[in-house]
Parts: sequence; C-alpha cells; structure tokens
Amino acid sequence: MWAVLGSLIGLSLYAGGAYCSLRAAQTARTPQGAVGWVVFLLTAPFFALPAYLFLGQHRYKGYQIARRESAQVRRGIQEYSARNAPAPESTDVDLDPFEYCANLPAFRGNGMRLLIDGADTFRAIFNAIDRAESYVLVQFYIVRDDQLGREMKQHLIAAAQRGVAIRFMTDAIGSKDLPDGYAAELRAAGVRVIDRHSASGPRFRFHLNFRNHRKTVVVDGVTAFTGGMNVGDEYMGRDPRFGAWRDTHVQLSGPMVSQLQLIFVEDWHWMCDETLFEQLNWDAPHAPEDATGLIVATGPGDVSETGGLMFFSAIAAARHRLWIASPYFVPDLDIVTALRHAALRGVDVRVLVPHKADHLITWLAAFAYFDDIRESGVRIFMYREGFMHQKAFVVDDEIAAVGTTNMDNRSFRLNFETMALFFDAGATGRVETMLRADFDRSTELDRTLDQQPRYVRYGAPLARLFAPLL
Repeated sequence: MWAVLGSLIGLSLYAGGAYCSLRAAQTARTPQGAVGWVVFLLTAPFFALPAYLFLGQHRYKGYQIARRESAQVRRGIQEYSARNAPAPESTDVDLDPFEYCANLPAFRGNGMRLLIDGADTFRAIFNAIDRAESYVLVQFYIVRDDQLGREMKQHLIAAAQRGVAIRFMTDAIGSKDLPDGYAAELRAAGVRVIDRHSASGPRFRFHLNFRNHRKTVVVDGVTAFTGGMNVGDEYMGRDPRFGAWRDTHVQLSGPMVSQLQLIFVEDWHWMCDETLFEQLNWDAPHAPEDATGLIVATGPGDVSETGGLMFFSAIAAARHRLWIASPYFVPDLDIVTALRHAALRGVDVRVLVPHKADHLITWLAAFAYFDDIRESGVRIFMYREGFMHQKAFVVDDEIAAVGTTNMDNRSFRLNFETMALFFDAGATGRVETMLRADFDRSTELDRTLDQQPRYVRYGAPLARLFAPLL
C-alpha cells in the first residue's frame, strides 16, 4: 500500500513538474531562465515544483487595471488630457515611452517639493492629514507599531473624529509584523482599513512573490506624497543598526495628484472590490510651477515589463548626464547594456548605492555587476553616512524622478511600484542639488571585485544566482 502511494505521489510530482516546465518554457522572460526552470523541474520536481509555484511566476493576471477596463474612466482621462496637455515647446524629451509605461498621458500644471529624510517627510504628511477637510488615502508597504507608526495612527484617528473619511491599506508581506490591534484601533475610530489577511490581491501561498511596494498618501485630491519611506522608526534614524537613514519623498500638487489617486483607487478596488471614483475629488488645481509631470505605476499586472522599460527609456534619453540613486542594484542584462552604452557615448553616468547593507544577499549581488559597468565608464559611489534607501534619478537638465522603484528585478517585474517623473528644469535642478550633496557624503568605488574582502569576492557571484528574485 505504501509503495503504491509513494509511486502515485512520485508520478504526480513528475506530472506537475512536466506541466510547470512547459509553462516555464512559454512564459520565462529569457531563454536562460526557461532552461534553468525546465532542467530543475524535470530533474528534481520534489524541490522544484514548490519553488516554481511560489517564485517562478512573474505575471499577475488577476490584477485588474481599472483605467483600461472602464469606458467612463478612459473618457475622463481623455478630456482631462485635452485640458492639461503640456505645450509642445515645454520639453525636448520624447514623452511617448514614458506615457506608454504609465498608460497615462503627461500633464502640465504640477508642483513638487522634495522631502529629504524622515523628519521632513512625516512632518509634511502629518500636517497635510491635520488640514484634511474631506478624505485621506493612505497606503504603505511597511507600517510598524512603533513610535512613528503610533504617531501616524493618532493623526489618522484625530482626522476621522472630526469627520474626515480615512482609507488605509498596507501590504500583507511588508507589514506582516503589524499587530491586528493597530487596525482595530483605527476601525474603532471610523477608519476604513483593508483586512490584509482576508482581502484579495497578493498575500501568501502562490502570490508570496508579488508585493505592493507603493507608498502613497493623498489628501482631499489636492495634495499627495510618494517616495522611498515607509512608516517605521528606522526611517527616522532611530535604529542603531543603521544610524542615519537617508531617504527621499516628494510632495505633489497639480494633476499628478489625480494620477496618483487613480493608482490608489485601482489598488483599493483590487483589494476589496469597492469603487471610489465618485467619492473623490478629481480636479486638482494647477500649481504655480506649471511643471510637466507623470505618475508611472508599474507592476506584474502590466501587459509588458514597464518597470525596466521606464529605466531603459530614461537611460536612452540621456545625452550629457545620468545620475541614479538606488539602495539595491541588481539590474537585468538590458539595463546593464544600456548603462554601459550611455557611458561609452560620453554620458556622465553615476550610480549611488549604500555602503551599508540591510539585505546582505542583495547588497553582495550588486558587486557582481560593478566591474563590467565600471569598465565602460560608469562611476559607482557608495553612500557612507548611514544607510541610503532613496530611489531617484536625473537625466540631463530635463528629467527627474522620485519614487519607490529600485534598480532590481523585483521592482522591475514582481512588485507594484510608483515613480513620480518630472520633465522640468526646475524640478531636475532640485534633485540634482540633492544628489550632489549625497555624492559629497560618498566615496567612489575604485577597486575591482578581486580586490574586495574575501566575503565579497566569493559571495557576490553566488548572490547573483538569485538575481531574478532579488
């Protein structure tokens, strides 16, 4: 009996492995990835089948993109675009690739305020919540029940008690340690909180690898925030392991607020099947700066891999300068090639990464890429005054971006991300000034992998094997 049962289990595993190997051959992005999964699934299905079910998928077909499916929303976007389209002479940048990635048009009339580090960011966010008159939308990848998390909770409760409608959601993986009592207190005050344990969307089981990495706050449809910071004391520099935490958020005004709000509405609808369109303000007034801008929200629900394509488009647009800050640097071959090509054609290409690691494997994997891109002229700077977590870039004097997307495969293919892009000299100048100060706090990498300490020399090539998952 046990022998028969064992044979049936073995046959089932091999059948499952054969089916998944066919799926891998059809859906893997690269031939190398397809071959790797097929060989693994056919030779060791007992180990490979669970790994593939959890980690082998990079498309999230169940995610519904509201603006692609609602005729009403599409008409609204078209009408809004006609009223807010940038003047042709306002930028020399070809906006088409970025608008394709966003599935939205660029708008004029935007304002941006850089928020550098935690104190500046959360002071601005809490002030906006305290001034809210109608509603507040809140979404973070990580929310902790620590000093900062409790401050956020109290500001939201106070707003709810004066009649402001609050909607709050977090990612089930990123906020797995958040106690249920945190949400219970918010609900008791009248805050609408998504139950991350029972809602639809990426949670556990076979969706473990998909995470909503966005950080969004929208107040009354006229002010919005996004960027690198989550809600936790480490982002305020209170964790002795990391010390000073270097990060960047951005405060938005103008039509980009409506775009970021639309992304929140899509995520909210997916998580709880509630439609918010008619309950929100979609007429954000123009900001005096009149900057042309665009929210690029990417994720595994997109038809193509828009996260990587957005970075590729920025690199291809660079003529004189390309400065990128990212805490994680595990790009795919396309991005590596584009960076090398940009440097070889004379562009000042700089990549700013942290000297200190928060995720050791990801940090080690980056060293496996540095020699190749440095050989082509790309300069690597390592930030030394604490830990650097910002996600930002500038291209020439014309493009600036701040948001949640890291330069790694996870952000490009597996996470739901948001970047605020500005096609404006003023915005670009402010991000340039910020990055110059960061370079001054950094040291340029001048050693090859062979000259690194032993744990880096041997750890980097091994860590790179996990690049598709990092």
